[in-house]
Parts: sequence; structure tokens; C-alpha cells
Amino acid sequence: MTAAEILKDPKQLSGELRLKILGLYHQANAGHIGCSLSCIDLMIAVLFLQKSADDTFILSKGHAAAALYACLNTLGEITDDELATFYLDGTTLPAHPAPRQYKGIPFATGSLGHGLPIATGIAHAAKVADDGTYSFTLLSDGETNEGTTWEAAHYAIQNQLDNLFMFIDKNGLQGFGFTDKVLGETASVEKWKAIGFETVEVDGHDIEAISAAISELKEHKNGLPKAIIANTVKGKGVSYMENRLEWHYLPMNKDQYEQATLEVKERYLNELTNA
Repeated sequence: MTAAEILKDPKQLSGELRLKILGLYHQANAGHIGCSLSCIDLMIAVLFLQKSADDTFILSKGHAAAALYACLNTLGEITDDELATFYLDGTTLPAHPAPRQYKGIPFATGSLGHGLPIATGIAHAAKVADDGTYSFTLLSDGETNEGTTWEAAHYAIQNQLDNLFMFIDKNGLQGFGFTDKVLGETASVEKWKAIGFETVEVDGHDIEAISAAISELKEHKNGLPKAIIANTVKGKGVSYMENRLEWHYLPMNKDQYEQATLEVKERYLNELTNA
């Protein structure tokens, strides 16, 4: 699928990937569904529309691994047979991304607070090499509670890493509550602008708007690292999961899985059902 085809009907790919994500989690009888559905549109904008073969993408919120695996499968890096081993013994596709198996997964993630430091180091190396590449990383909003995130941010500012793109999946929920009730609002536009990131806010489910924001920021060779704060909905696309904390953890039973797939087909793929 070309960029032009994706932008002509972005809901099509979004729906197809949502169905893959739901299938993976149902097959594995596993959780972390809601946080995968909240960030899949961000991943489409980056991986399908903006990332070149030489750029790097780090999924810092590694608990959304199924979303990354679904993308890499559609992009042809992970085969269907490999995808079918998700969560199984001996798999190369565990609950959190493991390194050195696929080019699209260069580092292990999942222990939060490490993605931005890694991406920052990669961006700095690219600056020294003057190779014109970008370093992209996707964080959860809860992850902005981590001290290592802010240390890496200050390093990026000090070293003028305008080839670094940080995306925050701002769905408002983290493991044990609403993010603004845990350590306050640490994923705000105001905070990231104040410390020195060039920061924009987007609808995290508008693929075209996300891609356009990236394109515009790439033109700003101003020494400022980039932050795109994306307002998203946890569990987006499945009514009973949306904005519900429990879908950070819960697996789906058979009836829930069937309802979820029907809703995604109706909302994204225009497939009407009689359910």
C-alpha cells in the first residue's frame, strides 16, 4: 500500500490493523489491548508514511507490542507464520518487543523510561555522522512520569537534536489510574515547550494530520528536538474498551472478541452486520 493509497482512505488500514491486534490478543488470551488501540494511528503515520529505511523507530511503550508487530507484518518484515506465534513458547514476538530479531525492533523495550534515552543517543550519533536520518520514539503519557525521560529530554535540548521526534500517546490513563491524578500533568504541551522542545498537539487518531505535522517539523532545522503530543482514546474503536482503565490489563472472552471485531468492521471498514 502506497502513501497515496493510505491517505486516500486512512480508515481502511487503521481498521485492518485493529483487527490484527484484536486477533493477536484474543489468540494469546492476553491484556494490553487498550493501549495498543490508542497508538496504532500514530504508528501508521510514522511507519507507513514518514519513516525511511535508514531512520529508527523505538516503541518505548513496549506493552503495545502487538500494534508494532501488526504494522511490521503488514510492511512485510514479520511473516504471517511468525505473527501466529505471538506469546507462544519460543516465539520471537513476546509480550514486549525483544531485540536482534527484526530490523524494525532494534532494542528491547517495555520497562518504561528507556525509549527516549535510546532514541536520543541514536539521534546524536546521526548528528555526528551528518547522515540526515531521523530518530523516532513513541512514549505513553504515563511514561512521562519517569525521571529518565526528562534526563534524556534535557540531553536532546543541550545537543540541539532537531532530528529527534518524540510522540506521546496521551490517552489519559496509565496502569493504576488517570495520569493527571498520579503525578500530575506531565504530558502537557506547556511543559514540553517550556523545557525547549518544539511541540505541537494533534488528534492522535487523525493519520493525515499526524503525518502533516511530522512533515512540517522536519523542515524546521532549528536545533530543537520535536515533540508531538497526540490526544488519543484508550481502546479506540471498541465501545466497551474506550476510556476504561481495566482494558489496560484484561483479555477478551469469546463474546467480547466477537463484539470488538464487529464494531471495528462497522466503524472502519464499512462492513454492516446484523449483530
